[in-house]
Amino acid sequence: MLTQKEVEQFNRKGYTVHPELLSPDEVDALLQDIERLSWGNTLANHDKDRLEMEPNQPSDGTRVRRIYEPCTHYPLFRALSDSEKLLESVEQLIGPDLTFHYSKINMKPPAIGSVVEWHQDLSYYPLTNRDSLAILFYLDDADVSNGCLTVIPGRHEGRLMDHMRDGLFQGKITEPVDTSLAVPVEGKAGAAIFMHAMTPHSSTTNTSNRWRRTLILSYRAADAIPIYCGESMKNIELHSRHARGKPAMVARFSFSEFPMPVRPEATASLYELQDIARKEEQARRIA
Repeated sequence: MLTQKEVEQFNRKGYTVHPELLSPDEVDALLQDIERLSWGNTLANHDKDRLEMEPNQPSDGTRVRRIYEPCTHYPLFRALSDSEKLLESVEQLIGPDLTFHYSKINMKPPAIGSVVEWHQDLSYYPLTNRDSLAILFYLDDADVSNGCLTVIPGRHEGRLMDHMRDGLFQGKITEPVDTSLAVPVEGKAGAAIFMHAMTPHSSTTNTSNRWRRTLILSYRAADAIPIYCGESMKNIELHSRHARGKPAMVARFSFSEFPMPVRPEATASLYELQDIARKEEQARRIA
């Protein structure tokens, strides 16, 4: 369970860190499973339904960028998502009635790991209220040099920042971001970061010779009901499931309005959507 100090920090700053939620043995077991799932995949030949490769490598390159939905497809990760120690902690932050939302593993290989630009998670999947969070488990020691998470504390209680351009969702914040307020969230392998879905965050390229593999799970209050906004929402909801407490019989609303993330084209991940936005910005500057 989280300490009272950790709960208070989450409520005040929009994130908190529990330094040893996973034991070294648990981390090792998860990493072994990741190695097994990654083995044999190349940029030219991989299962696009289960994982995504780093684009900037030779066709026979083996560096995986993301593994999709491990808590749906693989028993060890599913067991963690259903574990009492994790669900108790989530309950402390957003209440007893919980829905599991999605999961992923961001790999951040040495010297190549893709950048993630500033965004708020809730911009991707509108809900009727803001009681949603992600838990980021560091499976390697993480610091600034290998692309640890960076957040803007306290911004989770404000409005959703603008992620649109010309009426289309860009997958990143398009208004100015005051990065002087940003805080890197470093941690050892086994640490868990609980981050509110409205907290602006990013991560830089991994410039080190070390991995920065991060398992990410998301939960929401059971009465935080998805707002339909096209096929992308259907895909996100494909893996959601009741996790704890009672299923919701009514939706609870805390937003008077919420922008619909209408995408310029179908994309497999945040990485692809942000890459499209960057290329469009470069084309505008050249023109």
